Amino acid sequence: MTLTDDAVPTGATEKRPNPFVRLYRGDTSFDFVGRRRMWYLISGIIIVAGLVSMGTRGFNFGIDFKGGTSWEVSAPGVSTSTVQNAVSGAGVTGATVEILGGRTVQVSADLNSLPAKTKAADITAVSTAMGRIGNIPGSEVTLTDVGPTWGSQITNKAILAVLVFFVVVVLYISVRFEWKMAIAALVAVIHDLLITAGIYSLTGFQVTPDTVIAVLTILGYSLYDTVVVFDRVGENTKGFGASGRMTYEDVVNLSMNQTLARSINTSLVAILPVLGVLVIGAQILGATTLQYFGLALVIGLTSGAYSSIFIASPILSSMKERETRYINIRAKLASRADRTGLLTPRAAALSTASSATTARAATGRRSAAVKRPGEVLRPGGAARAAAVADDGLPDDGDVATNGAGRPATGAAKRPASASARRPPPRPRKGKGKGKGGKRR
Repeated sequence: MTLTDDAVPTGATEKRPNPFVRLYRGDTSFDFVGRRRMWYLISGIIIVAGLVSMGTRGFNFGIDFKGGTSWEVSAPGVSTSTVQNAVSGAGVTGATVEILGGRTVQVSADLNSLPAKTKAADITAVSTAMGRIGNIPGSEVTLTDVGPTWGSQITNKAILAVLVFFVVVVLYISVRFEWKMAIAALVAVIHDLLITAGIYSLTGFQVTPDTVIAVLTILGYSLYDTVVVFDRVGENTKGFGASGRMTYEDVVNLSMNQTLARSINTSLVAILPVLGVLVIGAQILGATTLQYFGLALVIGLTSGAYSSIFIASPILSSMKERETRYINIRAKLASRADRTGLLTPRAAALSTASSATTARAATGRRSAAVKRPGEVLRPGGAARAAAVADDGLPDDGDVATNGAGRPATGAAKRPASASARRPPPRPRKGKGKGKGGKRR
């Protein structure tokens, strides 16, 4: 059997596009809210592990938070044990040694409890030892000395900045949307903060002022993504939710499917450049100052994209479904067959366009049937021919009709025209042609 290009063999089924193709075509109908227990479980495991680590191990704070002295020198290929032995030989024990980017050696030690003369002597000795490791004079070693008072001030200001951020978030979303959306967004922001803090504690990454700045940045990004989703939820609530054929859970799922492609695109566009800075800038080019900032951004942006989709919206749905209105809608739809259920973004767009077209058509029919002040409704088509008498003039009993030949709503009988009431003209008296063609 030969087949043409358009022929399909009997029993063959069309191959379904992969999820990514369907996502960007608007053909997805993922049940995000229905699987909320799975999302909560994944986040709960990470958060609990982080909390346990924070309670046992704590954080690896930089000297900007805890105070102390830090030395940095460029020494490619030097091992941690070599640096540790050199620092111990200089008389400083308990120092923390890190290799940043494979070429920069950083040594941190808390010397604030020592007398001033002893502290100065230890700083000079370690600088000299670090200079020998990097094959440079000790005076060219980068030295940073932070007192304990400065470290506590930095910590307090960081905590204050996060608390102010939380207050502003709740106030803004409560005014812009409603307080339940504000609570859901706040839970998502706290989720991102706990995830980031837990990963830092589990991995032992150093917490620096750059980390705090990055955390505030990712919290703002997470809030932005959540607000976009909530805005779409609000629009669909006024549209599909007001029809009474969709529960609030269905409205949230539709909104999530509509914004899913946008969320993935914006997250990738934000994460990829940061990964470039982290991998190429910090690890390959040795720009170690970008390491802590980029690391916190990557963790936070990933967590923020996750929370706006899988945490904030399901929490909002759970709170709204407890309202009396949506409880009644769910109870009515349980026994009805006209429940819309999960819609794809494309189906929702077609439904909206169809409703708009129907509304415009109904409005046009109503306006065509109503006589406006000063407007004369004229018969059209076959109705006009039926309304004309043998003499070609409308009768007194003619009724104004619309284009379909039916009497127009609210239209009165059309009175006979003035020409119809006027008698036919009489012949004019005067000179006329007589016999032979002559005028009289």
